[in-house]
Amino acid sequence: MDRPAEGVLSPEETRALLARARAGDREARDRLVRANLRLVASVAARFAGRGVEYEDLFQVGCVGLIKAIDRFNVSFDVRFSTYAVPVIMGEIRQFLRSEHPVRLGRSLHELAARVAGCRAELAQRLGRTPTAQEIAAELAVAKEDVVAALEASQPVHSLDAPLVAEGGDDLRLGDRVAAPSDGEALVENAALKAAMARLAEWERQLLAMRFLLDLPQTEVARRLGVSQAHVSRTEQRLLRSFREWLA
Repeated sequence: MDRPAEGVLSPEETRALLARARAGDREARDRLVRANLRLVASVAARFAGRGVEYEDLFQVGCVGLIKAIDRFNVSFDVRFSTYAVPVIMGEIRQFLRSEHPVRLGRSLHELAARVAGCRAELAQRLGRTPTAQEIAAELAVAKEDVVAALEASQPVHSLDAPLVAEGGDDLRLGDRVAAPSDGEALVENAALKAAMARLAEWERQLLAMRFLLDLPQTEVARRLGVSQAHVSRTEQRLLRSFREWLA
């Protein structure tokens, strides 16, 4: 569904409007909303096919966008869209959990238990982390249901804790930003912000694309013009460094 939206704002225009909106300028706030409707549409499309009308997902996503506008501080050293995506995703996920208490209740938790057992069995048999598709085939269920069961049952303990492999990449908890607070913590935590300042610009871009924009390693590699293996090695090195810096 096409959405009327203003032209793309430059980073400078966006920050100027955000500063005005934070000062109570409703016109600036409304313009930011209109300019980011395509971003909301893109995020909402990721959740299509879950038994909820796309229009409802889009409207809830707009609520998340408004929250991101209201909460964003122009002193944050990240682009607004990088900050807004996990806030929008979190708002939609919260809506889906509350909208489907039965579907996300006993049946999903039962599936989660089956997935956990199957995952362990396949890992032992294959000698590696199984893919979501392999688990789905073993259980005769849809791949999307396997991913949903894992998302619903596992709390976020670590950004680089693997759930299942997807293609050649691990599906990591950090790739599944679950709530607005995750994105806010990433930019608001003083220690983490100081650690981010120690990185090169391209390293910050890599982490933002992986853990905030939810991009697979192959896409990050394409955008940065490097190999997927290089992205994987760099990601692991940066995560090890962060554990040392934040210990």
